[in-house]
Amino acid sequence: MKVQSNLRRRDFINLAPVAPLATQAVAAGVAGAAPWRMGLNTYCLRALRWTDAQLLDYCASLKLDAIFLQDSLDPKAMDPAHWIEVRQHASRLGLHLETGGGGILPRKAELFDQAVTTLRRNIERAKAMGSPYVRAVIASDRASLPPGPVEQHMETVVRLLRAVRTQVMDAGLKIIIEVHKDLLAWELRQVVETAGKEFVGVYMDTGNPVFVLEHPMTTLETLAPHICSLHLRDSVLYEHPRGVAVQWVPLGEGAVDFKAIMERASALCPNVYVYIKPITGRPPQVIPYLEPGFWKMYPEMRAGDLARFLALAKTGKPYEGHVVIEDLPGKLPEPFLAAVQYQQREHLERSVEYGKKVLGLGQRWRG
Repeated sequence: MKVQSNLRRRDFINLAPVAPLATQAVAAGVAGAAPWRMGLNTYCLRALRWTDAQLLDYCASLKLDAIFLQDSLDPKAMDPAHWIEVRQHASRLGLHLETGGGGILPRKAELFDQAVTTLRRNIERAKAMGSPYVRAVIASDRASLPPGPVEQHMETVVRLLRAVRTQVMDAGLKIIIEVHKDLLAWELRQVVETAGKEFVGVYMDTGNPVFVLEHPMTTLETLAPHICSLHLRDSVLYEHPRGVAVQWVPLGEGAVDFKAIMERASALCPNVYVYIKPITGRPPQVIPYLEPGFWKMYPEMRAGDLARFLALAKTGKPYEGHVVIEDLPGKLPEPFLAAVQYQQREHLERSVEYGKKVLGLGQRWRG
């Protein structure tokens, strides 16, 4: 089924904001309901190279409600026997578990069948581990999309998803596509709805929209009907001579108003798990939107959405906290590795505390 360009231009342009709920609704998800269930995303701890069992135990030690196992580094990660062990371990600890795979968009047409096979394997793994969802990513970022217009790649993703529809439906799961640095929110919404919202949903990440010049609130409001999993990540963003610079920071230390985000989520998608996901230690990245060639990637950027993002950037400033820059090419020297391991754990725990004490997230830690 071909993606309809006229739908992209018209159907999602007037997603008007809804009046904010009372502030106390942040902690409860919806007024009068129990607090949001909170977990952690394990990708934040990748430098520790822990096994899945170690990650589960650590999550339980923080008195969290859930864990999102992302990009597992466990040596048995693709062993079906291990999947059952993880499911049983999570059950013993009383942890809700979500997981999935990585990128799904084939770079060449001849790799389509291979992409389907990989996705099928990820569906099997998620089902065996007790996850209701199968995470998927379209591409690492907009610039990394294969040659051709973005509409072409959206159509390829739709075909790929439909190829596994029966398997997903029979397993009682949903594929959730991560909000990444590739598609604008309205483009991702069209992919979900064209493929079939009965088996495709959204993994909302508040840290990635800024890389496509989108305010996280715009992304949340646009995709809310399909959000199945909500991941909180903070960013600083500020004006730069070439455009805007962005950098991820611990939760509560950047430009994103998470109280407002959670109030909107309370109204629009209240029944999901919330995951803390501070991927830090990366240098600021300049998005050169002032350079004419940049806009070839965004021929249909919406002026209103861009203006909302730029208003946020105008109020921002560089991060002034202490940070070890970690995600650089090459192998980390051993002394740096120790610092990075400390930082990842400390930033995660600092962000979890922000979630508990400032946003009122989580149930188990309350005793």
